[in-house]
Amino acid sequence: MKLSTRDANTYFKRPDQSAAGCLIFGEDAMRVSLKRQDLLAALLGQNAEEEMRLTRLTGADLRSDGAALLDAVKAVGFFPGRRAVLVEGATDGLSKVFAAAMEDWAEGDAQIIATAGRLTPKSALRKVFEGSKMAYAAAIYDDPPDRAQIEDWVKEAGLSAPDRDAMADLEGLARTVPPGDFRQMIDKLGLYKRGDATPISSADIEAVAPLTREAELDDILHATAEAETGAIGPILNRLKQQGTTPVSLCIAALRHFRALHMAASHPNGPAAGLQAMRPPIFGPRRDRMVRQASRWGRDALESALSMLVETDLTLRSASTAPQMAIMERTLIRLAMLPGRGGRR
Repeated sequence: MKLSTRDANTYFKRPDQSAAGCLIFGEDAMRVSLKRQDLLAALLGQNAEEEMRLTRLTGADLRSDGAALLDAVKAVGFFPGRRAVLVEGATDGLSKVFAAAMEDWAEGDAQIIATAGRLTPKSALRKVFEGSKMAYAAAIYDDPPDRAQIEDWVKEAGLSAPDRDAMADLEGLARTVPPGDFRQMIDKLGLYKRGDATPISSADIEAVAPLTREAELDDILHATAEAETGAIGPILNRLKQQGTTPVSLCIAALRHFRALHMAASHPNGPAAGLQAMRPPIFGPRRDRMVRQASRWGRDALESALSMLVETDLTLRSASTAPQMAIMERTLIRLAMLPGRGGRR
């Protein structure tokens, strides 16, 4: 039987205990793996592998020994409880092996859980599972986790429901990072909030989000946007010691000021502009950038972007001037720009 996306998500949480098996397939191996984990956890409960109630096979195993699947399905376990045979990397070439196992499957045998990559509608393997009244097939598409899925993962991690802003942040993050990284972030958030029953906040997400940023690089961009001219030189020296190049610093500054410009240009205000950005900007950093965008205004930010583009062209030209000195001069000029009404 073929499962729709909505029905599949429900099935993975509450599988049919009397079914012969389920095929999970899709282009994204990580998404398929996550759904497979959910299904096996719901089907077998805890300690399935320790109690030898889960047998793992691969497509290569079955190509060399086609009888291995039926043998594993019929094997009697030493421990009581439901059993399953997981076959990873199943292909159309093994459709006859699965068909034979389905035909001989009887109540009390181990369920057959198979995972596969992309399969066309004419796939022989899909037809085995979709055409069986005792088995299921679920296609996993590259859609990001929806709100219901996020809420389920948050609950599984033992977390209190997020507040409205935090949920918006989670939904934005789910659309920009791989599903495996997002799931790991939720687990990390559970550890971070352990013993804390308060709702998840944007600041909590900021603390564990899988976004890599050099702290010193953030510091110099914030110092520039907040007119802290005295801080620019010392931070720049530390960045130089870390191996940061003037070109990479200019690119980071362009990215930061473009984000501020988009925020300042948003019809619903800077906060809404930053909320709509991808990748999302979280918690205290977002609040800080809202203040920066409000302070600068759209016109001054346009002047800042023009200045940074000119600097980027100079750095990439044949100029013999010291590049880090050029970048420092630009940052100081930028820091002074809002006070001059955006005039260059």
